[in-house]
Amino acid sequence: MSGHSKWATTKHKKAAIDAKRGKLFARLTKNIEVAARTGGGDPAGNPTLYDAIQKAKKNSLPADNIDRAVKRGSGAEGGAANYETILYEGYGPQGVAFLVECLTDNRNRAASDVRLAFTRSGGSLADPGSVAYLFARRGIVEVPTADGVNEDAIMEAVLDAGAEDVEDTGDGFVVSSDPADLVQVRTALQGAGIDYDSAEIQFVPSTEVELDLEGVTKVSRLIDVLEDSDDVQNVYQNMTMSDEVRAQFEEEE
Repeated sequence: MSGHSKWATTKHKKAAIDAKRGKLFARLTKNIEVAARTGGGDPAGNPTLYDAIQKAKKNSLPADNIDRAVKRGSGAEGGAANYETILYEGYGPQGVAFLVECLTDNRNRAASDVRLAFTRSGGSLADPGSVAYLFARRGIVEVPTADGVNEDAIMEAVLDAGAEDVEDTGDGFVVSSDPADLVQVRTALQGAGIDYDSAEIQFVPSTEVELDLEGVTKVSRLIDVLEDSDDVQNVYQNMTMSDEVRAQFEEEE
C-alpha cells in the first residue's frame, strides 16, 4: 500500500469516527433537552436529567454544551426544539427484529429516513405491535471494569435495590432491573462507591436470532444507516452471533 493510499484510508477512518462522535453528541444533547423540558432543569430533583448528564459526561460532551442543553430544555434559554418520540418497528436481513426509537421535530422526515434505510438494506417496516412484543423495557446500568469491581461486588451492592441480573460482558458489566427500580439501583451503586457509565431504560430482546458472518455484516450495515439519521436516537435489535463469527466480523472491520 502506498503512503498516499494509507494516509487517505487513515483520513477516511478519522472522518468516520469524527462523524459518529458528532452524531453521538447530538443524541446526548437531545436527551438532556427533553429530560429538562419534562422534569425541570434541576438534576437533583430530576433523575432522568441526572442520568442524561452523567452519560453525556462519560462520553466527553463539553460542559458548555450540557449547560446550554439544560437551559434550552428548561426554558431558561430560547432555541429549544419541540421533539417527539416515535417508535418504528421492522425486520432486517434474515428476520432480525428491530425497534428504532426516534426523537424528532419532523415526523415526516424521520419516517422517510427509517423507511428508506430498511428498504435499501433488505429489510422492511412492520405494523405497530408486530415486533415490539419481542422486546421488554428494562432498566439498564452499564458499569465499566475497575479494580475491585466484579460481579459479586456489584450484585451485593444492588440486590436489595431491585436489581435482577448482573452480566459480565468482558469489558464491563450490565445490571438489569425493572424500569421502576432503575434509580434505586443506580443510587445503590453510587452508595457502594462503584462508578457507572450510564443508567437508562432500554428495550431488551426476549428472543435472539443467531446469524452467520454474512447476516451479521448485513444487519450491521442497516444499523449504521439507521444511526446515520439525525432523528434516530436508539436502535435495538435481537441479533446474536457465535464467538467465532464475532472474531471474523471484527477482523473484517
